Amino acid sequence: MGFILKIILTGFIAIVLAKFFPGVKIDGYSTAILFALVLAILNAVVRPILVILTIPITFLTLGLFLLVINAIILYLADYLLSGVDISGLLTAILFSLALSIVTAILDAIF
Repeated sequence: MGFILKIILTGFIAIVLAKFFPGVKIDGYSTAILFALVLAILNAVVRPILVILTIPITFLTLGLFLLVINAIILYLADYLLSGVDISGLLTAILFSLALSIVTAILDAIF
């Protein structure tokens, strides 16, 4: 799947999932697409650094700490964008888990 199509699809998925999570607010479709682009950049740049720095914790928790890393990436995107608001660590973890699952399913289909 092309990069631009994946960003647009991820933005659409994020805005749909934001309707189901009461602690997540995304202002509009353009903000959602920008949110998906920022997530892609943060996942490419910041996530590998966090994964390397937290290898012992990730090993001790049998990989579950990666969910916290995903939540941190979402919080960073929330901090960088004014149209996105994520409140609560549990909400961020569940939202990132749902976003990952739905995008993985759509990647497998397309």
